Amino acid sequence: MITSHIKTSFVFIWLFLFSATLIWSSIQPSDRLTWLLEVLPAIIAVLVLAYTYRTFPLTPVNYFLILCHCIILMIGGHYTYAEVPLFNDLADVLNTTRNNYDKLGHFAQGFVPALVAREIFIRLNVLKNTRWMIFSIICFCLAFSAFYELIEWWVALLADSNAQDFLGTQGYIWDTQSDMAWALIGAISSLVLLSRIHDKQLGSLNRKTQHLINRRRLTH
Repeated sequence: MITSHIKTSFVFIWLFLFSATLIWSSIQPSDRLTWLLEVLPAIIAVLVLAYTYRTFPLTPVNYFLILCHCIILMIGGHYTYAEVPLFNDLADVLNTTRNNYDKLGHFAQGFVPALVAREIFIRLNVLKNTRWMIFSIICFCLAFSAFYELIEWWVALLADSNAQDFLGTQGYIWDTQSDMAWALIGAISSLVLLSRIHDKQLGSLNRKTQHLINRRRLTH
């Protein structure tokens, strides 16, 4: 078992921000079913992180990004993606009729999983060739985005008209395609912008993990 390298204070702050946002989002949401559908992935994510915290701790940048993504989901769940106030104001400023908060969500849907996948690929030595690894990560993010669109379709079939807030299409016929395009842009942006800082944190994690392993060998 690997002891986590993440400071206790960081964990408490992370959990506090997650819990506070979740509680806020649950108070009189625009639609209770939509809220549940939107925040469910965030709840699943925190359970997975808790389960893997000691055996496979992630780098701080990934924990931070996952928290940001969860907050985006919970805000969307509270207001519905078509009615987030800030993006209504932006629509007025830009003289558009559409609230584009959902595009931020789908950008994050590519941006965050890309770096998580990168960490798993590198630490488990899934692919040694860097170019193939980047290609595979982008393909994974596109597949993840497409699968989420399938989930939205299935929910729409089951809930009928009650799923409109969850779908968030706002009458845009190319909404599904543009959602996947934003996820693609997010994945590429993440790899371009964060690979260096991610490599530094991976190096630090590897050194600390090796130090713990060596210390345990000496004590046995």
